[in-house]
Amino acid sequence: MQNLTNLTGQRRLTPLILALSKTRNFMATENNTIDWTQIDTVFLDMDGTLMDLAFDNYFWHEYVPQVYSKAKNIDHKKAKELLVAMYKNQRGTLNWYCTDYWTRTLGLNITELKHQIVSRVCLFPHVNQFLSCLKHCGKRPVLLTNAHQDSIAIKMNKTGIAPLFDRIICSHYYGHAKESDRFWPLLAQDEDYRPARTLLIDDNVAVLKAAHRHGIKFLLSVAQPDSTLPAQDTEGFIAIRGFAKMIFELSHQSGG
Repeated sequence: MQNLTNLTGQRRLTPLILALSKTRNFMATENNTIDWTQIDTVFLDMDGTLMDLAFDNYFWHEYVPQVYSKAKNIDHKKAKELLVAMYKNQRGTLNWYCTDYWTRTLGLNITELKHQIVSRVCLFPHVNQFLSCLKHCGKRPVLLTNAHQDSIAIKMNKTGIAPLFDRIICSHYYGHAKESDRFWPLLAQDEDYRPARTLLIDDNVAVLKAAHRHGIKFLLSVAQPDSTLPAQDTEGFIAIRGFAKMIFELSHQSGG
């Protein structure tokens, strides 16, 4: 895993405010406010949580079908149908997130194709401020992602946020996706954290459910992982609509 250098000389953070959605969750407080004094570690998903999932949806459902149809000499509609069926068979498994798997399966250089449209990669608003605020207030931000190492490298290079994490953890190192119950014991052996004092923010409800089964106390989903699509059903988990409200709450509770 990659251990990253802590930031120094951080500036005083400007309070920002956005509303949390009023979905239910067994970890919700009465006013949907996080008690940051109870949290030491913050696990953060990447795609759909810190970064707009619009990139990934465009890549897999528009760009790859275009390239695949030309490579296989089939029409675009047929290419899309074939790919959607293949995606469906692997969804929720580590293969779904693995660029090596899709390179072998499709006969396309998936990493190179991502480089070709890297300009579409973008952070959600206030992500840099939120990560800086976590460190400024003594919390430990850890990127916890199913994305393949190649995808992580591309997106870290594009956004420049790698130094804002204490650690970057890729589920491929453990051989199991975060949705799997096999993932969490391996994480617990490798990462020093206390589940009862840990917050996980992830747009994937299946991941949140798995984390809950393994003792992660504080759980938040994301209302709109893809900015171009309607809000998702978070199945009762509190869903954030941005990071500004948390920046304000964390700064306020920490006296910043």
